[in-house]
Amino acid sequence: MMNTLFYVVCIVAIVMTATTIQKIYTTRHAKNASDEKNDAEMARLDQLEDRIRVLERIVTEDKHDLRQEISSL
Repeated sequence: MMNTLFYVVCIVAIVMTATTIQKIYTTRHAKNASDEKNDAEMARLDQLEDRIRVLERIVTEDKHDLRQEISSL
């Protein structure tokens, strides 16, 4: 009877340890994926900011300069 109880306790301990390790791995993996997603979003935001700067420059330039640039294209 004592051996059976010992085996049950060992099995429960193994299952609990495996579950804990799995949760830790899942949490770390999710964090890394979200970090990569944030990096991609920040890069896209930087690109959009650069495009807005160019558009602001074009809009605020003198109309004569704008006509020349359009004509040169």
